[in-house]
Parts: sequence; C-alpha cells; structure tokens
Amino acid sequence: SSDPQSKVYRTHIPQTCGTCHSLKFVMEPAGLSAQPFFSYQESVHGQAVAAGSLKAAVCTDCHHSHDIQSPADPQSPIFKFNVPTTCAQCHEPVATEFNQSIHGQAIGRGNWQSPVCTDCHGIHSIKPHIDPTSSVAAQALARTTCAKCHEGVRLTQEFGIPGRRATSYLDSYHGLASRLGSNVVANCASCHGVHNILPSSDPRSTISKTNLANTCGQCHPGASENFVRGQIHADIPITEDVGSIVNDWVRKFYVWLIVILISGMVGHNVLVWRKKAVLARQRQDRSIVRMTPLQRWQHFILLTSFILLVVTGFALKYPDSWLAWLLGANETLRRTIHRTAGVVMISLGLYHVGYLLLTKEGRQSLKSLAPARKDVYDGIHNLLYYVGWRSDHPKFGRFTYAEKIEYWALVWGVIIMGITGLMAWFEVEVAQWLPRWSVDVALTIHFYEAILATLAIVVWHFYQVIFDPDVYPLNWAFWDGRMSVELYRKEHPLAYQELLEEQEKQRQEKEQNESGEPEKGGGYEPSPASSGDD
Repeated sequence: SSDPQSKVYRTHIPQTCGTCHSLKFVMEPAGLSAQPFFSYQESVHGQAVAAGSLKAAVCTDCHHSHDIQSPADPQSPIFKFNVPTTCAQCHEPVATEFNQSIHGQAIGRGNWQSPVCTDCHGIHSIKPHIDPTSSVAAQALARTTCAKCHEGVRLTQEFGIPGRRATSYLDSYHGLASRLGSNVVANCASCHGVHNILPSSDPRSTISKTNLANTCGQCHPGASENFVRGQIHADIPITEDVGSIVNDWVRKFYVWLIVILISGMVGHNVLVWRKKAVLARQRQDRSIVRMTPLQRWQHFILLTSFILLVVTGFALKYPDSWLAWLLGANETLRRTIHRTAGVVMISLGLYHVGYLLLTKEGRQSLKSLAPARKDVYDGIHNLLYYVGWRSDHPKFGRFTYAEKIEYWALVWGVIIMGITGLMAWFEVEVAQWLPRWSVDVALTIHFYEAILATLAIVVWHFYQVIFDPDVYPLNWAFWDGRMSVELYRKEHPLAYQELLEEQEKQRQEKEQNESGEPEKGGGYEPSPASSGDD
C-alpha cells in the first residue's frame, strides 16, 4: 500500500473500490446503490484526494479494509453511535466540541433521535460550508438541515423541545433577509454555534444570558444586555415581562384598527360607487339590447362555474395559499365543488351547442360570431389606428374581432378543460384504453390551460368589460342586457347602420299598411321599443 503504483495506495483506493461500487449491475442485485461512489468524487474529500492529498479521507478510513461491516452492526465504524469517533480520526478538535454539545451528550446516552456528523454534513457528499449546494451552507441551515429535526413535532412530543424553530426564524427579520438571498445575516449557527451547541441554561452556551450580548455583538457591535432582550424567533409565546405584554397589545390594537378603518373605507367607497354608477347608467340612452335574458343566464352560470373552478383548482396546486384557506383546507369539499362546477360548465357547453343550432337567436349569434377574412383586416387596421399610422377607425359589425377571439378561445378552453378534467377524474378507466402517461399529459394540459384561461380573463376580458375607458367602471350588459346607443354607434357602426335600415323598413311597411302608399323618409335614432341586437 506504500507503493504509489499499487491499487491500494492511498490516492488510488477510491478508484479501486469504484471498480465495483460504481457499477449499477453489480450494486443493485445486492440492494445497494452506485451513487455513493459518484457523490464521494464530488465531495470535499474526493476532490482533495483527486488533487493528490494523502490526508483526506478515503473509503478505508471510514469503512475499514478487510473487516467491512454493515452500518447496522454496532461494531461497524459507520454505526450511528460510532460515527463521531470515526470522524474524530481526522477532526479530533471538532469531535471533542461535538461530544460536549447537547447533541453529543444525547448520542452518548444512546438517543437515536440526536444527530451525528453525517446527519448535518452528509455521508459521501460532504461539501465545504461555503459551497451553496452544501447541506451546511448558510442558506440551507434553517430551510433544510436544522429544520429536519427542529421544525417538526417529534422533538416536542418526545422531549418537550419547542417545534417550528425553523419557521419562526424564517418569519423573523433574520430569516426574511436570508430568504431574500443574504449570506451575511445571522442563521442558526451564528447564534447557537456549530459543533458546540448547548442549551441556554448552560453557562458555556453562546445563547446563555451571560454570553448573549457577546453573541449578538458579532453582528451588532455595542449590543447591551437591554438590546439582547428582544425576540429572535417570531412566534415565541408572550411572556409576563412588560415589553412582551405591551408589544402584544400594540399588535392587537393595530389588527383591529386595520380591520375597522379599511372596512369603513371599503363600505364608504362601495356606497359612493354604487350611486354614481346608477346615475351614470340613467344618464345614458341604454336602449340597445345587447344580451337577451337567456344569454345573460348562460353568462351567469359560466361566470359562477369558472370562478369556482379557478379557486378550487389552484387551491389543490397551491395548498399553502389563501385559496386553500377559503375552503378550510378541506380536500373533500374542494374536490366536490371542483367536480360539480366542472360538470355544470360541461353541461352548459352542451346546452349552448343546442342553443346555437336549434334556436333562431342562437343561429343569428353563431352567424355573427363566425370568423371572417374581414376580422384579420380589422385587427391590422385597428392596431395601425392605435399606433397612429392610420387616421380612420375600422368599422365593426355586431361583434369585433376581439370579441370573436374571446368567444372561440372560450369554446376551445371548455373543450380542452372538459376532456382533460374527465381524464383526470376517471384515470383508472382511461388507463384501460390509453397509456398511463396520457393521464399525466392531460393533467399538465389541464394546469397550464387553467393558467392561460385565468390570465386571458383577467387581461383580455376584464379590459373589455371593466377597464376600457368607454365602459368604465363596468359594462352593465351582463346585468340588464342593455348598451348605450352612443357606445353601440361607436363600437359597432355597421351593426348600428343595419339596425337603422331595418327599423326604417319596418316603419315604411307599417305606414304602407295604414295608408296603402309608401312614404319616403330618412333615418332616425332607434327607439327603445323597436331596437335590438338579437
């Protein structure tokens, strides 16, 4: 082994062991993985050995040479309770600190729940703490490494140690700054230590009352005993000291102040908005019938089912969001509402097909909504007008190209979401006829189509019916079905002209029937009784 040409020469050992341990077909039959070999090569030990170091740990330092034993064997150097001793071969000062710490003392008492070196640093994939991918990097401590034990309830239930330490840290200033990417803000190890972690009741602890000022002073020079009395973890229970009591009362005061004041502002603005909106509607000649009662009912059902589907769908994808909170974090309720709303939307879609084909009103709407070459020209013309390259506005018929795009996008969306939703609902039955991956693809389509549909409604539809200055604050056609003559003349001049011609024709026919002779006459404004957009 002292011969540099030998396969068991120190720097050659990883590759010698890797002859077998890097091969999946060798390792898998034994129930083992080949990954440790590749993880070791990327580790701080493997990199050092590859650079020619004779001091960095190799396989035999931890596993031994000929008497290799299972990590479950108490005699093995990699048995959990033996790991600190094994690592001490190279890291004796650190091991001494660890053995005196609260973790090391627990291991000495035979506590399996306490961490050893490999629980924090990893086994074969050990990396320096300055490596962002290291398990002991500053960003990783509260989020993953320390959180593995101190975030859950096991320590609380078994040993009475407070849980949620990671979450309460991440909610504090230090944690928020860390989540924003700071590598210099205090983390778990900054205050509690690394290998020498001790309870605050121990005078040697970095967070004991006698040492806390020095600990905080590392980042806050001049920190006094008064300064260190503040809370670090955001959810520490309120104690009986004056500061905690005052802080709690201030928090409660502001919560109620915000609720009362903002509720009053909202109520005030709703009253003002309602009155102004009603007066604005009354001042307009809203005699054009834009939506019939049947069309408004279809819109209402579509609107309701769409909102329910958005809320209940994204609540599943983002269970920690406020959407899930609205549903009380109840999966049974969420699933029932989502599926019911889906069935309602699909049923409405089937009904709408019948409405388009079997009713006069529907056939007229379908004819008006059919895509035409003119829509392409109108779209280009309209864009040129709004960028200032044309002075004349395009003349639209009953529906503009924008409204047609929205309508047919809705048809497409209902079909896609309906099919993929049913595939996800009846995935077992689908898998009997199609490959299992088809359900996964359907779920992917369902999710991204949902995002597309939601954004299209917010960006495209809401502009058309809310934020467009010509209709702001709201296009009330969805409510009473009517539209102002002025807006109809501006937005749909071709349809408005057809309406005038139709009414003129009806007037002449009426006069002819009454007098027996036709009478010439010019155009006039449509009356509420005779106008419509059926």
